Amino acid sequence: MSLALECSLPRRELATQNKSVGWFCLRTHPKHEHLAAAHLRKMDKIEVFLPRIRFKRATRQTLTWITEALFPGYLFAKFDWNDRLRQVQSARSVSNIVHFGDYWPVISDTTINDLRALVGTSELHTIAPELAPGDAVLLTHDSLHGLRGLISRVLPGQKRVEVLMEILGRQTGVELAVDSLVKEGCERAALLRR
Repeated sequence: MSLALECSLPRRELATQNKSVGWFCLRTHPKHEHLAAAHLRKMDKIEVFLPRIRFKRATRQTLTWITEALFPGYLFAKFDWNDRLRQVQSARSVSNIVHFGDYWPVISDTTINDLRALVGTSELHTIAPELAPGDAVLLTHDSLHGLRGLISRVLPGQKRVEVLMEILGRQTGVELAVDSLVKEGCERAALLRR
């Protein structure tokens, strides 16, 4: 999805043409998007939108749920540019408001609504690991770390799968929790092999 930016007019022209209220892109300090959003939400007449994603990332021992901004280092805020500019610029964890010289890009309501439809009302989109019979997997559990297997069946409602592995020269079915394996071919599996 691409962000449609509309260049708004310089400050002196904004007030006369009544285009001062809109969605602006704010740059935050690194990994402080959630802090900036929390501070801005406490301010009057400022609407904040921080789309985030949640996914599992492989660590040395297991998979861990990670939540991060969909656009790292950025969030969106709707406010009256003439009245709230200084307040937003000086908000804790806000680095600056994206602008190009005298032009301050405004993000269309349609783009924000499309993003909201994508991530949902909670501003959080969970990327679920999808596993199916026949998928090649890399095991992340302590004792099985680094071994490969093939999913033979997904067990309903238990968040478990049966993995077919070669142990001592014979094919053996092992029942494992979904969090103890990573699908082969995904970016995280490549990182785990290192």
